[in-house]
Amino acid sequence: MIDPTEGTSTLHNAGKEPIRQFVIYAEHKVGWLNDFVSLLNDENIDILAISVLDTTDSAVIRLISNYPKDLARLLKSLSISFTERMVFAVELEKDDSMQILTKALLRAEINIHYIYSFLHQPNGKPIVAIAVEEQDTALDVLRTYQLKVMSQDELNR
Repeated sequence: MIDPTEGTSTLHNAGKEPIRQFVIYAEHKVGWLNDFVSLLNDENIDILAISVLDTTDSAVIRLISNYPKDLARLLKSLSISFTERMVFAVELEKDDSMQILTKALLRAEINIHYIYSFLHQPNGKPIVAIAVEEQDTALDVLRTYQLKVMSQDELNR
C-alpha cells in the first residue's frame, strides 16, 4: 500500500500529483455500493472514475477520486480493506487516440493490466485510466506519441 503522506512528485512529473487509484474490497451485500457512494457524497468526495468487478469472495472496486488523501483517511477510519496503485489518466483527443495508445504500448512491449473510463471529463474529452507494467518507460512512450497524461490537479479542474 502506498503511504498517503509520501511526496507526490515523480521524476517525470515534478510538482504534479500523480493519479492514485484505490482498489477497495467490498463485501457481497445488497446496497453496499449505494451506501458507500452516499458516504462519499456526504464527505464531498467525488468519484472521477470507477470500475466494479464481482468475484466469488468480494466485489473489487477500482476508484479514482478528487481527494485521494481524504479518501484514504476515510477508508482507514472505517476499516474498509483497500490498496492503492498509481495509474495513468490519458486524455483521448482524437478518434484514433485509443489505437495510438495501445499501439504505442505494444511497440514498447509494455503489458496493459486494465483500462476503464472516467466519468469526469474536465476538458470535455474522453479520459481512460490505465494500469501498466514499467510505468516510467510507459510514461516516456505515451509522451513520445503525444498522448496527454493528466495529473490529479488537471483532473480536479
